Amino acid sequence: MSHNWIDIASVDDLPDEDVVGIDASGKSIALYQVEGEVYATDNICTHGNARLCDGFLEGHEIECPLHQGKFDIRSGKAMCAPLTEDVKTYPVKIEGSRVFVAI
Repeated sequence: MSHNWIDIASVDDLPDEDVVGIDASGKSIALYQVEGEVYATDNICTHGNARLCDGFLEGHEIECPLHQGKFDIRSGKAMCAPLTEDVKTYPVKIEGSRVFVAI
């Protein structure tokens, strides 16, 4: 499967153990840096209209700021109520100091 890789950010723009929101190719993407790895998901919670980048990141789980549902940022899996739908994840690659996401 061919990916459309988008240059989305500099690695230096991603704080360790935190999340940032970035708009790219008409999508709102949440980028996470955890234990030296970068992950990308949709930035909007599947349960309510809340931005995940405004949530609380603990380890590999992002907590939605609206209803405290949690997603695993590695797989997008919904981890607890009130979530019933996983969040979309995107492949990430690092080239030099740039972060590319396959949209």
